[in-house]
Amino acid sequence: MDQSERLKYQMVSIDTMNTQINLRLPPTLASSAKAYARRYGYGTVQDFIKETVREKLFGPGISKKELALVKKLGEASDINNLYGSEEALFQKLRRKKDGIHLKAV
Repeated sequence: MDQSERLKYQMVSIDTMNTQINLRLPPTLASSAKAYARRYGYGTVQDFIKETVREKLFGPGISKKELALVKKLGEASDINNLYGSEEALFQKLRRKKDGIHLKAV
């Protein structure tokens, strides 16, 4: 996925003026959707449905393999206390952008 496609996908999810719709599902489908959302870490069934609609319209945003890698990175960061302040993160990003390479922690 190139940069313009990623931005297109992100712009859809950033919209602050949302339109509300009502959706009726048969009990079995609603129950399955709830179980799927719970199993795969969606906050709500609505979050699951929104992501599914986005994927149908714009394609997948992130693969399962990429998601697994992000999860592992988060877990490693928790274990090794790799989090810092927001300002420290931006300083590191600015240095990297200016061509100063940082050592891996």
